[in-house]
Amino acid sequence: MSLPASAIARYLDFLRHERRLAAHTLTAYSRDGELLVKLAAGRDPRSLAPVDIRRFVAALHGGGLAPRSLARLLSSWRGFYDWLARHGEVAANPCKGIRAPRAARTLPEALSPDDASRLVALDDGTGTGVRDRALFEMAYSCGLRVSELTGLDLASVDAAAGEVRVTGKGSKTRIVPVGGPALEALARWLPVRAGLAAAGEAALFVGRSGKRLSTREVQRRIKRRALAAGITVDVHPHMLRHSFASHVLQSSGDLRAVQEMLGHASIASTQVYTHLDFQHLAKVYDAAHPRARRKG
Repeated sequence: MSLPASAIARYLDFLRHERRLAAHTLTAYSRDGELLVKLAAGRDPRSLAPVDIRRFVAALHGGGLAPRSLARLLSSWRGFYDWLARHGEVAANPCKGIRAPRAARTLPEALSPDDASRLVALDDGTGTGVRDRALFEMAYSCGLRVSELTGLDLASVDAAAGEVRVTGKGSKTRIVPVGGPALEALARWLPVRAGLAAAGEAALFVGRSGKRLSTREVQRRIKRRALAAGITVDVHPHMLRHSFASHVLQSSGDLRAVQEMLGHASIASTQVYTHLDFQHLAKVYDAAHPRARRKG
């Protein structure tokens, strides 16, 4: 066999001249190859077996490399060995079937029911204040994504039926109930909107230009609103969606209903809120139960 680095050098030439990868991508592949050679400690990379790759992954993980970075590294090595296999230089890909450790799933942030209610109920009586109250009442009442919120048209809301037609990811539509406070806030907003909206504008929520409100403006407005409400955490529009899901689930326990209202294609996406609910219950237990924690 030739020198250990030569197979990697040929693979990089293939990526450069035949795949025509960008320079920064080639640099990343080169670093991955160098790391493989270093971990092989003098052995030709073509002689490595799955047990060696697993050992390398374990060592890197133990050294603090994040699961996401390990997954990217394994993908790079897998491509290298696939290329060697196509050229008959290895009998099998030693990375096949090896996966990076699973990353810890971060729980979505949610406001407490009191903070959420205080945030959406702010109304200074100005045209902008009336609009923002209706905007955020709808966000919290219906669990909408910010793009769904700004995408609402006048015709989307059926006030008599107490529901809104939402266009979500993949242009899929769903019908979501609208709560009483949100409908009342909308009823106050519509006359104000009539004096602001540009001719022919279909959007439910418009800005000073009379055109559809942008998602960026919604993000700015909610941060100002949180400061005015005395909420110290960094609030973003999606936090109202998380709060909606968590609070409805805490009250009803109906995971399927929450899935439908959120527009999740898979219930696995909704199940994260059961963990959020348990986290809340655990905090209540720790604070209230006399034997919840061993005192030091």
